[in-house]
Amino acid sequence: MPDGAPQPAVLGIERSLGGRRWQTRTGSTPEADERLGMALAQRLDLPEIVGRLLANRGVTPETAGDFLEPSLKAALPDPSHLRDMDAAVERIVTALENREPTAVFGDYDVDGATSAALLHRYFAELGRPLRLYVPDRIAEGYGPNADALLRLHGEGIRLVLTVDCGISAHEPLAAAQSAGLDVVVLDHHVAEPALPPAVAVVNPNRLDEDSPHTALAAVGVTFLLLVALNRALRERGRFEGQPEPDLIGLLDLVALGTVCDVVPLRGLNRVLVAQGLKVMARRRNLGLRALADVARMASAPGAYHAGFLLGPRVNAGGRIGRADLGARLLTTDDPAEARRLAEELDRFNTERRDIEKAVLAAALGDAEAQAAEGQPLVLVAGEGWHPGVIGIVASRIVERVNRPACVVALDGAAGKGSCRSIAGVDLGAAVIAARQAGLLVNGGGHRMAAGLTVEAGKVEALHGFLCERVERAVATAGAVRTLGIDAVLTPSAATRALQEQIDRVGPFGAGNPEPRFALSGARIAKADVVGDNHVRCFLADAQGGRLKAIAFRSLGEPLGDALLKAGGGALTLAGKLRADDWKGREDVQFLIDDGAAASG
Repeated sequence: MPDGAPQPAVLGIERSLGGRRWQTRTGSTPEADERLGMALAQRLDLPEIVGRLLANRGVTPETAGDFLEPSLKAALPDPSHLRDMDAAVERIVTALENREPTAVFGDYDVDGATSAALLHRYFAELGRPLRLYVPDRIAEGYGPNADALLRLHGEGIRLVLTVDCGISAHEPLAAAQSAGLDVVVLDHHVAEPALPPAVAVVNPNRLDEDSPHTALAAVGVTFLLLVALNRALRERGRFEGQPEPDLIGLLDLVALGTVCDVVPLRGLNRVLVAQGLKVMARRRNLGLRALADVARMASAPGAYHAGFLLGPRVNAGGRIGRADLGARLLTTDDPAEARRLAEELDRFNTERRDIEKAVLAAALGDAEAQAAEGQPLVLVAGEGWHPGVIGIVASRIVERVNRPACVVALDGAAGKGSCRSIAGVDLGAAVIAARQAGLLVNGGGHRMAAGLTVEAGKVEALHGFLCERVERAVATAGAVRTLGIDAVLTPSAATRALQEQIDRVGPFGAGNPEPRFALSGARIAKADVVGDNHVRCFLADAQGGRLKAIAFRSLGEPLGDALLKAGGGALTLAGKLRADDWKGREDVQFLIDDGAAASG
């Protein structure tokens, strides 16, 4: 194939039922990946398809060992390479030595809750209480606010550690400084040239930072701080005659926060998650154990369980319940309290889903109309929309229209907004630019997600500004909707043994996508509706293979309709292999993402 020529569509699918072109995922070129994949498979005694997966993730024979056996010892950097890390550690050590009352100020999402819980548990192992403060999403908004900081100071707090927030809180931190309250910022969101006034600002995304670990979630930054703090305390003889805090035992929290913040699972992030999921499987954190039970997790935890079963429930408190519920759950050592909090969060999560459906139904028509008009970014606003679900609604809209989306919940003269982007479009930078242009009361974020506060009268101007900022990038990134395919399988080849080998390439998530396979000529042996809107089916092939499959939320959509109407006929399907351990079975199932008419 000539350089620059488009790849042939996988199985000739130029436009699927979902409106996508199926395209091979590659690390370089399909031919190079195939050669390297075969070499890796032969050297490592792996199925050829797994060798191909490694190749298109940039794995070489020299790096394959570390990739397949991710080691924290090999991947963990010296935390002191981050600017202000040593200053942050020195201030915390002083607070510990002088028994100064200290608080952690966390965000209300999973990354913030796990970061706060990480610090809380570490301090508890030192025998030092840590005041936990999580702002109310509606009453206080995102990040540190002056009233809360001064209230903590009035309680006697002398040091505040902000986690997953603080990098843009210039005025609140200035008020804290004036009152004599010291603040250490631990954040990962995009920074501006001017940093907020603080004792230390530890953030791999500071503009003057040269760390290679810019993709860390806040919980990863917080874990590096604890590694540095533990080293400093060890050097001061703090642990003579007593065991050190168990940092490895805290990696379950790091894994949960990292997965749920949708940062790339490459390099250090991938290692933190891989090791953290092993810790999570031991079920030592009573809060996570209780949450897994109410979520009816029947198998060993993976990134999917963290991102889609545990994370949404931790988030539910901050979205529509009480903001601190998630962090409290993750820090409790009382089994009864853990069960009560987990059940409460589970109820809030059910309520959240209902609210989300209502807001999505109200917002989707306007969003699709803007997309049809050619707007590079859609922005929808509604009075009375619940601000706790607008981020999820923005994600759903992105899935529908394949362009960045902002959803604004108006409440009189102002609105809270949540924005989600597509690959290749830096939405966080656009929102920061809008704030600097005077269009926002507040706002910030990172490449794929951002939050903002806007006056109602400036919503239209904000939309125009953001469209202008992202127009060129959207045109480049979203010219053709594609679906990445890693390889072609038959139902007969989709075995539990193959799925277990594929899992060695994980954990999967952003930056290391779960492998997607095309099933060629799969006959729909049976299809029916399960739950509210899912379509379950059984797939067969000419070799006698039979594979259980499901297409979630597909009822009434072209995919679900095609499965239900197949009547024993064949379709070409795309999806992922997952273990099926329901009721003790050791089987595999196929999660259908898309489909097309069978070729030939």
